[in-house]
Amino acid sequence: MLSTRIVAGRGGEIEEVHVLVTAELLPKQAVRNVESALMAQLGIKVDHRKISVAQTAEVRPLEVLEQSAVAEAASRRKLVFADLVIESPRPRRVKVRVMLRKGDAVSEGVEEGVDEARSRVQLAARATVKAMEQELVDAGVVLEGVRVVDAFDRKICLAAVHGVGGRSSTLLMGICEVKESAEQAAVLAVLDATNRWYLVQS
Repeated sequence: MLSTRIVAGRGGEIEEVHVLVTAELLPKQAVRNVESALMAQLGIKVDHRKISVAQTAEVRPLEVLEQSAVAEAASRRKLVFADLVIESPRPRRVKVRVMLRKGDAVSEGVEEGVDEARSRVQLAARATVKAMEQELVDAGVVLEGVRVVDAFDRKICLAAVHGVGGRSSTLLMGICEVKESAEQAAVLAVLDATNRWYLVQS
């Protein structure tokens, strides 16, 4: 309910109850809600014929609408994790394929190297950077390093990336707890490091 107004008679009895609700609530349900609330809270029984209900579309303050519009626009520009594929093209070699999504578009980065735990994490981070660079025009990203460490009784992936725009370079740090795999955590840590920087550049 958006608003309620009660009109009382000279003796204090309720003559009219006017209720404004959104289109999501049926008028009959609104009437029953008012009857139940008055009885439960005040012990007053009101004839349902005295309750009038008006419906309106949901009204939100202008600043809320502006914030929603900004958030929606940012989500369309934001790069998010889409998929991670790890293949073994030949013995002791591994190929890591990372897909990132921006709106309806998908960019892909592929890196190949030695099939070893630390190497796979590095390859996943590099593939993420490569996929990200496909969406950048006047800027670039360079992987400084990625590492899985033990902290707070958990496995944590840390990523350091240089964001290069114009003549300036910014060191960006990202973190992600290892849950599904260390390789996926590396992808998410790189995205965590570059998220805000990327929105400014894109």
